[in-house]
Amino acid sequence: MDLSDLHPAPGSRKDRKRIGRGYGSGHGKTSGFGQKGQKSRTGHHKAAPHFQGGQTQISTQLPYKRGFKYRFRVAYQVVNLENLDALETELEVTPEVLAAAGLVRDLRKPIKVLGDGELTKALKITAHRFSASAKSAIEAAGGTATLIGGEEAAADNSSSEAEGGR
Repeated sequence: MDLSDLHPAPGSRKDRKRIGRGYGSGHGKTSGFGQKGQKSRTGHHKAAPHFQGGQTQISTQLPYKRGFKYRFRVAYQVVNLENLDALETELEVTPEVLAAAGLVRDLRKPIKVLGDGELTKALKITAHRFSASAKSAIEAAGGTATLIGGEEAAADNSSSEAEGGR
């Protein structure tokens, strides 16, 4: 077999549309651009996707449509108790163990343990944050919940939960 033996499948290649070549081309007079208006002019139509022909855009009329992102939001990687219970380890669970098990992706991002599921093992879990239900379930199973960052993290954790979990 040779490259010269390969041919495109019949009908897979189309000739390009030769516009502006008179009536005989089938694209005569306005060359497929219609009569008047912005889209028929030289330079073609390059308005922004939300442009509404000079009318005030809906994103400007209704600010809630644009949304809002809080710049200082901390995006936690979430791990549930049922995932921790399924781990093969018998004693210590650290961020490195969670990454090796595929439960978290990035060790630079903080980890939060949530209380979804049941914990049957007494595990020593180290994370950046714990929900109240997760902490009580870990302690009820005979394990410990250790915060990364020590006392400062514990103070931040309790104060933010008292403020409404912001």
